[in-house]
Amino acid sequence: MSHFKFYNKHDVLSVTRIRRFETKLGERVQVIKDPDALETSLQNSSASFVLLGIPEDIGVKANMGIGGTDSAWLAFLHAFLNIQSNDFLEGGSILLLGHFDFSDIEQLIEKNAHGFDERLEAYRHAVNTIDDEVEQLIHIITQNKKIPIVIGGGHNNSYPCIKGAAKGFYKAGVIPIAQINAINLDAHADFRPMEGRHSGNGFSYAEADGYLEKYCVLGLHENYLPQNVWMDMVNNPFVDCITYEDIFLHEKRTFLQAVGHATDFTNDTLCGIELDLDCIENALSSASSPVGISINQARQFICFASADSKVAYLNISEGAVQLSDGRTSAGTGKLISYLVSDFVKSMMV
Repeated sequence: MSHFKFYNKHDVLSVTRIRRFETKLGERVQVIKDPDALETSLQNSSASFVLLGIPEDIGVKANMGIGGTDSAWLAFLHAFLNIQSNDFLEGGSILLLGHFDFSDIEQLIEKNAHGFDERLEAYRHAVNTIDDEVEQLIHIITQNKKIPIVIGGGHNNSYPCIKGAAKGFYKAGVIPIAQINAINLDAHADFRPMEGRHSGNGFSYAEADGYLEKYCVLGLHENYLPQNVWMDMVNNPFVDCITYEDIFLHEKRTFLQAVGHATDFTNDTLCGIELDLDCIENALSSASSPVGISINQARQFICFASADSKVAYLNISEGAVQLSDGRTSAGTGKLISYLVSDFVKSMMV
């Protein structure tokens, strides 16, 4: 994990706006006591949740997408640490671990790779490095029976989250085999062919490698579902999906009925909760869309899916404050902050 930066209390308080007569989350969250003794520090921590960031857009670029998903983490942190710590959410249940910094890899690729094909191949190769380091950290967190909260970054990080959690919870004796389920609220299936790692095939690799048992996608946009991916999904009894059109146009199910279907489908073992911000109408992401669910529906998904599942982790991906094409949104960090606080509150009930 050579690319990981551990936070200390000074780091946290430097972005926390202290105010008299109030207590902010940044004043209450825990930090790791000794990064050189990570496992011991995790074991000795009373926190149930371990929060970390993966601010990278390497996986998105490897999928020929628009860069900028490396910009959401700091904006989220500024918003989240300045939430009020109160009876609704008390920050002591969260350990803020730090974030990965893979910018040196990206700079190396941009400097030395020539031409589209060579750059694409280099980015896809680099995703393997990200996979290894993220998986190692998620493994350590989960084998100590903590729940990771992961803020991306691209949706390529679903694969190391699934793999690391499956191996970690197995080692901890929580599950009988190193295999978990996942629910993904997403406009895209991210179940593309295994042509080299990128943000569009994290679940394909997890399923093929045996770490993902059941997978349910909610809110798929039919216009952006490749036929070969659709056939792979409908022919696999361990994969299920409900399209956006079936929920909101044809009204075959209500949104909350769809969430209930997903939690029923995946309730036999631990389940990762995944949310790609491109599913939210007009949210700034690598694949922003004018069509999507509302912010309140995203919050409901987090609340109901986490309360009704045996949760392995939460992964929120693809958000951006600024994309490489110049588009910006100052609200992305605060949006993710609401989703994370909703998750912790629903898990603490």
